[in-house]
Amino acid sequence: MALNQIITPLDSAVLENKEQYSVYFKIVQHALKELTAAITKNKICNVLEISYVEQYGELLTYSLEAFRIKYLFDEEEKMKIDLTESGFPSYMEFRYLINDLELKKEHMSKLPELSSLKASFLESLLRYKEPVSATKMAQAASVIYYNTVNEKFIYKRFVQGKVVKIENDEKAPYLVSWSFYDVTFNRPFICFMYFNIKKGDIEEYKEEIYDTLRKVADRDMPVDMMAYAIDKKLEDIIPQRLSIMDMGPLHNVFAKDELEVTHAIIDNIVKKSLTLGSYAISIRMESCFSSGTISEGSLFNKQQLQIWETKKTEKYLLCPHRVMQVLYDAVPEYINNLSTQPIEIPSLEL
Repeated sequence: MALNQIITPLDSAVLENKEQYSVYFKIVQHALKELTAAITKNKICNVLEISYVEQYGELLTYSLEAFRIKYLFDEEEKMKIDLTESGFPSYMEFRYLINDLELKKEHMSKLPELSSLKASFLESLLRYKEPVSATKMAQAASVIYYNTVNEKFIYKRFVQGKVVKIENDEKAPYLVSWSFYDVTFNRPFICFMYFNIKKGDIEEYKEEIYDTLRKVADRDMPVDMMAYAIDKKLEDIIPQRLSIMDMGPLHNVFAKDELEVTHAIIDNIVKKSLTLGSYAISIRMESCFSSGTISEGSLFNKQQLQIWETKKTEKYLLCPHRVMQVLYDAVPEYINNLSTQPIEIPSLEL
């Protein structure tokens, strides 16, 4: 395991009760939904890229719903929220989901039948006029969790998109996308690479492309370094453009980082200038493009590699109008260093 994949308990905080779970999930699910809509409206990506952002966002939202069902009535286990500039669940939570589903039969054998639980609920509520016990609620949540959550829709550490053909782009007629959950930052990233091939049919190279991306492009790094690593591994592929979208941090009342936007939001929630559901999302876009080629290697084993030029990093901040007003007052220098003025997205009413 690489050093940057080691995660310790000090990297995360826990949600302690049902109220915290309820608020947290509402904030994150609402933020992801509005993020996709804002990217579309403000043309941060092109139409094809937006379709992939939506797909990866749906996987994240599905996983969050699985977390909600899993933890809402669990008195023993607590979900961990990342402390290191994220605001999203720790990556290990996604790993635990997959582990749970791999042991689904074993877990289900220890739980009562759903029909039995329903009968018990009705007896408590109608016959004895008593609330359903916490134990029964936890069992019911577990039964629903194991019966409804599908592993193939869980957001993995690396999620591969398909190679697609692009019309009217002779220099880079193919696009491949992928997404990963960087375990250092515990945030989702989405990548897009436009490329050509030297010879043959694209079908010959797809598996090699997917395997290479999984090996060398599964964590955050400078965009030109990622482009070079991919180019070096794929001799018959000619990358032309590469973009990395950093979808976070998510600034909200549960975040524990040292970022000035997060602190401004939390301070104003404490002062009651902002509501508990106030949030903001930072987005960072790094892009590079090929400006030529260079030969590398020995006399008898030369390889043509691309020369990469990076574009200026684009930084965006998406937040509701009231949060925007507070941030203009609290962190004006940060706002001035964004690529555009903050992008307004709907607020969340809890």
